[in-house]
Amino acid sequence: MRRFEVSNLVAQGILRVEDGNHGNDRPRPGEFVEDGVAFIRAADMTSGVVDFEGAGKISTMARNRIRKGVGAPCDVILSHKGTVGRVAVAPVDAPDFVCSPQTTFWRSLDHNRLDQRFLRYVLESNDFQQQLQVLANQTDMAPYVSLTGQRSMHISIPEIWEQQAIAEVLGALDDKIAANDRLILIADDLAQALARRSFGDSDSRLSDIAFVTMGSSPPGESYNEHGEGVPFYQGVRDFGVRFPSRRVWTTAPVREAKANDTLLSVRAPVGRTNLAGEDLCVGRGLAALRSRLGHPMTLYHQVRATASIWAPYEAEGTVFGSINKKQLEAIRVPFVIESMANELEEMLFAIEGRISAAIAENGLLAATRDELLPLLMSGKVRVKDAEKVVEEVT
Repeated sequence: MRRFEVSNLVAQGILRVEDGNHGNDRPRPGEFVEDGVAFIRAADMTSGVVDFEGAGKISTMARNRIRKGVGAPCDVILSHKGTVGRVAVAPVDAPDFVCSPQTTFWRSLDHNRLDQRFLRYVLESNDFQQQLQVLANQTDMAPYVSLTGQRSMHISIPEIWEQQAIAEVLGALDDKIAANDRLILIADDLAQALARRSFGDSDSRLSDIAFVTMGSSPPGESYNEHGEGVPFYQGVRDFGVRFPSRRVWTTAPVREAKANDTLLSVRAPVGRTNLAGEDLCVGRGLAALRSRLGHPMTLYHQVRATASIWAPYEAEGTVFGSINKKQLEAIRVPFVIESMANELEEMLFAIEGRISAAIAENGLLAATRDELLPLLMSGKVRVKDAEKVVEEVT
């Protein structure tokens, strides 16, 4: 395995590393439009995926002025300003896009010497990320790694056949994760459609269908990050697709939520939801909602269906939006037709169970990938041995 300075690979025409336009060629505020070319910022990159739909869009005039950072399908995109170190891959069917000054694309120009899929794992490796963080912390301003800084980094590259084998093994895990992500989205759409179909023309006061518990923060000295006590969530920071991710625990819980309760953010951003996957403690930024009717999944989707109703509370308070218990209990949510209520809960419970299983499987797959990545990149584990591990979890 040979080690190269990135600038040497660029000079040899093996690799292209390019960020978005700065200065006069950068899109101007008035050139952002509803439908145009995606302008990719760090915030548009999550878990290896680029959110092209949610990204800002620039006009054709702005795109035609841009001379650098013009993306292409299969590009590996790196965030290098503000949020440093996120890595995502543009899919084969990626729409037209350009990098912002916050992002850089990395593109193999010689596939006989550098595999494009392998390049993703180079950027995600501990070695690369550690170099990146050292460079990012060399400024007194927000974390930033210039294009020159990126090209000064060093990467280790094995023979092409080994690059392809490593990418194949790790890619199998990422492909399965992506398939589960699609399943989750489809199942979620189905659940919402079933819920809407069961809603009547009237609505219900939240306090009539749910017990409302406003969160309260335990004493600071009870917090820990080594799993002692019960999981504690202050707000939406750890919210996921369905369930929050464990990060902080408390040994002195004050207000608790039970498994399958709906978690609702009551401080900015007001109205975000998750489900409690276990018994946990809720802090001041959250409320726990428990169905009075024994229909926890229905309640979750009733609350989700009221997205627009939270907007007025974003303007409440002197600094941050918030909603108090009296206001929350008075919120009106869609009424479920009584004759359809039990059947709806059964269907939603089954769908949510499948979503939960897919999320759990993704956790295992991601953990396996993250464990294998440094071992494969360092040569401590052979590809054939890694293949056996992957077969066991896919």
